Amino acid sequence: MSEAEPAPAHGAPTRARRPRRGNPTPKAGRNLPAAIGVGLAMLFAILGGLLFLPLGFVVLTTAFAVIGVWELFRALDSQGTRMPIIPVLTGTVAIPFAAYFGGLESMLFAMVLSSTAVLLWRSLESAAGAPRSVFAGIFTLAWVPFLISFAIVPLHASGGATTAGFWPDGQVPGGAWQIAVMLLLVVSNDTFGYLVGALFGKHPMAPKISPKKSWEGFGGSVAGAMVIGILASLFVLDKPWWVGVVLAVGMVAAATAGDLAESMVKRELGVKDMSSILPGHGGVMDRLDSIVFAAPTAFILFALLSGA
Repeated sequence: MSEAEPAPAHGAPTRARRPRRGNPTPKAGRNLPAAIGVGLAMLFAILGGLLFLPLGFVVLTTAFAVIGVWELFRALDSQGTRMPIIPVLTGTVAIPFAAYFGGLESMLFAMVLSSTAVLLWRSLESAAGAPRSVFAGIFTLAWVPFLISFAIVPLHASGGATTAGFWPDGQVPGGAWQIAVMLLLVVSNDTFGYLVGALFGKHPMAPKISPKKSWEGFGGSVAGAMVIGILASLFVLDKPWWVGVVLAVGMVAAATAGDLAESMVKRELGVKDMSSILPGHGGVMDRLDSIVFAAPTAFILFALLSGA
């Protein structure tokens, strides 16, 4: 056993301790082992539901949306903006299920009905702060459950999507594979962007919004997602290779925009993470920020590329 180091004399300067070897938190600020473990568990759970039990995927997606909305509610409440949480949470549950059982039209109707409920609910309370409260509620509905429900609409568009059990005859429809590819491209964007940015990042993309996001990391996201996109296009979607390139560029652009948008909201609210519920990741909204922008973008791109 080594001897204890003598205490410094009173008033003498102390040297900063060197970081212990094996510290799992790199310079990018994440606990890397925890982040990888949580990320893989989430990915396997989501893909498992998507490819084998579609209603389970809807339930899991809705649960993430509910937690994300609750995180936003707490963050806004800490700054004096109290959204009507009951109608907002009700809409957060209703919109994804409407997308699954009724398709795009039902999803839009649920969004309008939920927004109206927010307005009516708030009109029964005092007028003080009403405009901010109503805006926060409708903004939250549009940002989280409405946008993320675009990852559910293709399940309804794929015949037999309203089943409450396994896919009929065990056949996974094309819409489910499209969502799986979208999720893989979002994960590729985050993974390659993080690795390349942590190793080579020197030029910030938006230093006032997200100082750690670099152009080098963005280039890594594009390159890595293109590789995954081409492979997925050829072997999963049975499409030409260039479809994978288009999807990769679209997903990286959308995911990056979503990440920057949430960073801007967090900076405005004065928080680093929306919560600490996911070790190594922060809050659920810190993981959904990319997907909520990528889901509608993928929906549009797949519709445009359907004849390819």
